[in-house]
Amino acid sequence: MSNPTARPKQRRGLLIGVAVVLFLVTGAVMLWFFARTLGWHTTAISAGFAALPLFVVLPMFLWLDRLEAEPVRYLAFAFLWGAVCATLGALILNTSFEAVLIALRVADSDMYSAVVGAPIVEETLKGAAILIILFVRRREFDGVIDGVVYAGMVGSGFAFVENILYLGSSIQSGEDGRFAFVFVVRCLMGPFAHPLFTAATGIGLGLAVASARTMGGRWAYAVCGWVVAVCLHAIWNLSATIGMFESTYALFQVPLFIGFLALFYVLRRRENRMVGTYLSQYADAGWLTHPEVHMLASLANRRSARKWAVSQGGKSARSAMVAFQDTASALALLRSRMVAGAAGAAAQAHEYELLTHLTTQRAAFIGR
Repeated sequence: MSNPTARPKQRRGLLIGVAVVLFLVTGAVMLWFFARTLGWHTTAISAGFAALPLFVVLPMFLWLDRLEAEPVRYLAFAFLWGAVCATLGALILNTSFEAVLIALRVADSDMYSAVVGAPIVEETLKGAAILIILFVRRREFDGVIDGVVYAGMVGSGFAFVENILYLGSSIQSGEDGRFAFVFVVRCLMGPFAHPLFTAATGIGLGLAVASARTMGGRWAYAVCGWVVAVCLHAIWNLSATIGMFESTYALFQVPLFIGFLALFYVLRRRENRMVGTYLSQYADAGWLTHPEVHMLASLANRRSARKWAVSQGGKSARSAMVAFQDTASALALLRSRMVAGAAGAAAQAHEYELLTHLTTQRAAFIGR
């Protein structure tokens, strides 16, 4: 008898294999580049300092993702794409673009490369990771928060490796205080720069998924998000090129960061309300109880429910409760896209599949 799940498993295995080979090859090339240009010792020191901002940046984006957590493998894919694929592509394309400008004898080729070439190249390469994840997880990519979270991962990976290069170059320069200056500017003052630029692309793709009803609308959201990302990146690079970094940082980067923080807070609050609103419809239809909806609409109540599940059935019951909560979040977000007319033709079948999973998961943590 044929196995109806064989083809999806083969496809998943193929995609994983391609991703592993891609990361191994690009990672090896980047290691060779750093060993050749900086040396192992300088690379190791620079990597240690470049990793420090990640302890602040990554938790912020993971905090945003708590209600409907994205799979670790896809978060890792986004980070690694930014760290090795996007950086290697940017290294090649940015260098080539500047070489063309020099060959054409364009005045101020450095500035054009930094302000025009680099933002277009880098935001396109980083945005490609979000687009790949969207196509691979098209049923589970729910909207703006997913786009922002993946943007944060890919931007963090890119910034980490780029900072290794800049910090290492500052060590090799031998200038007194140069390393400290670069560390302060890039790792302390601007750790969120790349993630926030790419977040604009993530927002555009998220709106394309959650709000657009037509293909033209999806393209419009996606392109607008990318254009905003490129413009933000260009302004940042221009400020450093023309010697106005301090004023631009105070008047542009700080307000931008505060604005994004406010947006993230609003997005998470909105998602909480959305879960309560749309799951109530399933409670009215008998698929859930209203106390379950009350629990699912609050992170604090979800934590309490997981503790209760452990007391009832140990780790297996807790795992079932976590799965129940994640499935319920996915169901609510799917319902919101269905109401907006942006869910696609297979939405009803996916909705029924999620409802069936909810019933099975509930039985697992209740114990019957």
